[in-house]
Amino acid sequence: MKDSLKQHFPIYTSSPDLAYFDTGASALKPQVVIDKIREYYSSYGVNIHRGLYEASDRATTEHDNAREIVATFINAEPEEIVFIYGTTHGLNMLATSLGQELKKGDNIVLTAWEHHANLIPWQQIAKNTGAELRFVDIDDDYQLDIEDAKKKIDSNTKIVSFGHVSNTLGSLAPAKELIALAKQVQAITIIDAAQSIVHLKTDVKKLDVDFLVFSGHKLYGPTGIGVLYGKKEKLAQLSPVMFGGDMILDVSYDSAEWNDVPYRFESGTPNIAGAIGLGAAVKFIESIGLQHIQERETKLTSYLINQLSSLPNVQIIGSSNPSKHHGVISIHIPGIHTHDIAEILNRHNVAIRVGSHCAMPLMKKLGLPGGTARFSVGMYNDEKDVDTAMTSLKEAIDIFK
Repeated sequence: MKDSLKQHFPIYTSSPDLAYFDTGASALKPQVVIDKIREYYSSYGVNIHRGLYEASDRATTEHDNAREIVATFINAEPEEIVFIYGTTHGLNMLATSLGQELKKGDNIVLTAWEHHANLIPWQQIAKNTGAELRFVDIDDDYQLDIEDAKKKIDSNTKIVSFGHVSNTLGSLAPAKELIALAKQVQAITIIDAAQSIVHLKTDVKKLDVDFLVFSGHKLYGPTGIGVLYGKKEKLAQLSPVMFGGDMILDVSYDSAEWNDVPYRFESGTPNIAGAIGLGAAVKFIESIGLQHIQERETKLTSYLINQLSSLPNVQIIGSSNPSKHHGVISIHIPGIHTHDIAEILNRHNVAIRVGSHCAMPLMKKLGLPGGTARFSVGMYNDEKDVDTAMTSLKEAIDIFK
């Protein structure tokens, strides 16, 4: 942990003692991303496509380059990358479009740990179409129960959509097994990679998933930008749900012809600065090395869990095996409200997330209506951050014991 990566993040210049454990909500931004966004706005901050002048040409080129950078990062083709506003936007797009084909008797399979963004859109589709919602359960070690998945996915399953890593438990879904089960019944597969993309190497070809969605701001990039990956043939079959601007080829007063993939899904003026900033974030991650980042985070997670386990009454809500926590460690301390934990830690400049983490059904299932206190790590965290957090947590325990 001696090779600190904090130097790349300007927030530590103004807040050198910050112990930031909320990467699961939004990662901090490195200087290179901030500089790239500033460069766009100060040097060529105009619209892309159709502008027959130098600044527009440069903006278009930078935007196209960002698409290629992201495509290479997940082993996709550039035309398989749709820029969206974030994971929630992408999942809603997919549910709205794919839901048009569903009917009574069909079923949609999700998991017990879904974020609201991958639950509520399908709830609405199920209500409107009469399709059934099913949920793959978790086992005693807080992992997805693949045997239960085999029961839930059947010949009437049309959609299998799941969070790759639980934003509450840190558990990793057995993606290949779930996708294989779905393929046996010709179901569409969707991965919510919002939590996994920043911690794990993602190869859409190896996963063989139909669609995959993630947000830029959890990947050390800007807010308001995300990615919807789709296999070429699957995107070609998908109906756009937002209309206008560059998403058309030809329009008359009574009809319209859609543009090619991916542009048919990018209506209106896109978040140009966001896409360019996301490209810079991916290049930054690659310059550090994703494997190096994983090794740092794995070591830190183990240290954090060991320290938490040494404190009285602290219950880790997740696997007892540190290697099964992918960037996320949630805790519950009986008798102490999570908001009180967060407030006391904040006094020591320790930032964590508390509550249901947009996974209320899971919290209710686990008997935790107040949710959990969640530590989520990033490349910048080190053992000093953990030590500061533990000192603060001990204070909270002492105050309420």
